Amino acid sequence: MSTLPEPRFLNQGTPPAIVTMVALVAIASIPLNIFLPSLPAMAEYFETPYSMMQFAVTGFLIFTGLLQIVIGPLSDRFGRRPVLLLCLVVFIVASAGAARSTSFNEFMFYRLLQSLVVAATAISRASVRDMVGRDKAASLIGYITMGMALAPMLTPPLGGYLGATFGWQSNFYVLTGLGACVFALSYFDYGETNLKRSASFTEQFKAYPALITSRRFWGYALTTAFSAACYFAYLGGAPYVGSVVYGLGPEQIGLYLMFTPMGYILGNFISGRFSKVLGVEKMLLIGCSLVLIPMLMSLVVILSGVTHPLGFYLFTFSIGLGNGMVLPNATAGLLDVNPSLAGSASGLGGAVLTLGGAAFSAIAGFLLTETSGALPLVLCIIVASSLALLLSVFTIRVERQVRRDAELAVSA
Repeated sequence: MSTLPEPRFLNQGTPPAIVTMVALVAIASIPLNIFLPSLPAMAEYFETPYSMMQFAVTGFLIFTGLLQIVIGPLSDRFGRRPVLLLCLVVFIVASAGAARSTSFNEFMFYRLLQSLVVAATAISRASVRDMVGRDKAASLIGYITMGMALAPMLTPPLGGYLGATFGWQSNFYVLTGLGACVFALSYFDYGETNLKRSASFTEQFKAYPALITSRRFWGYALTTAFSAACYFAYLGGAPYVGSVVYGLGPEQIGLYLMFTPMGYILGNFISGRFSKVLGVEKMLLIGCSLVLIPMLMSLVVILSGVTHPLGFYLFTFSIGLGNGMVLPNATAGLLDVNPSLAGSASGLGGAVLTLGGAAFSAIAGFLLTETSGALPLVLCIIVASSLALLLSVFTIRVERQVRRDAELAVSA
């Protein structure tokens, strides 16, 4: 049971309020896509090919995955608050530097530094586990990560307007200002939640084998990775399918792309409302099934000859819905494997999710061609969701065995 006091807003002596953690996961998700409408203008400004300019997206994604491996252990050793505040400061400076860049190389230097903002997500998840137990953590993470769905849904239109009106630099000045606001909020509200910091990295590393070799940890981590891979594959292929397969314009594609984040918001709300009642295990099974079954229906619809875009996009609502139920609960499970290493588990789990998802996004993009239709993308999502469901079943069996062993040890 946590010995932390109840959160009191703008009190540095208590854990952060939920509004602060929502703001943190939102600021971590906005930099990925706010400037996407300005990419062609940026390629022209820096006199670089559009394919090179896209590295501002893929490079950022790769770095956020790798950095989580480091940020988690640092927060276990030095505390959540100082690591979070330092990373936010770097993000603010990097955003301002990106806005003032005059060459592609200079811009990419600052752009990759921006990826340190992932600390906002990794540390928030770890703090939730510091504060509450597993089932309640799943509920709290569900509410918090609604910000990860709402922010990316709203920022591309905003970024497009800013870029068209004030130039691409305005997107990064906005990120600078938002980063400063979130830093101020965190400075005054984010009290330290890690009261059991390790005395040294040596002591911490001695505890790592219990985490790295845990079947429970890898079960939960890979469940999140393959569940998120459904979304990453969709993200990498859905715009292409809309444009090439269905002949949609940018405005129409933007509207159809809203189905998935709408589902994610609902899924997170369901997690927040019902995870404490149903428990992590049932929520995992329901969430994975809610992705797989509708996508199998989409496959049948497409194979039957339906050519309307809703034959594909309508069913993508389920990708968001299922992810909104799976990710908070699987994350709560992996954080519970070793609560003293919650930061490390959050970082490593986040890295597995991000890098695994990015791999599926690349596979989906590679398989899609002008003549393939939407089938390769649908099949990628079906494969990923099937693996997520199988891994969730495996993880639940491991969890139940661990509980039985613990009960036998107590009775003995």
